[in-house]
Amino acid sequence: MTSSGEKTDIPTWRQPDGAAVSCREKIKVLNENLVEIQEMAQDALEDAILMGCDEQQVREVLTGLMERLDNPYAAKNAQNKEPAKPEDPAE
Repeated sequence: MTSSGEKTDIPTWRQPDGAAVSCREKIKVLNENLVEIQEMAQDALEDAILMGCDEQQVREVLTGLMERLDNPYAAKNAQNKEPAKPEDPAE
């Protein structure tokens, strides 16, 4: 539960191929992380409003923060998905 009393919407976690994540421990960690993020974002929003900030701006900043998150595994994942290139006999 968040401080506002609303429950976090927990998604069905999916793998890149669309299959559902089935490991209970992985799902537990993902769900706990989501709840923690929501609680922290709620606290940040409430603090900002109490300090006189514009609610819409704070929401935009939080949304932008999420959009700018970096996937440090993107290059590795892309390499694993690329088909093997045939070797050039001229090399």
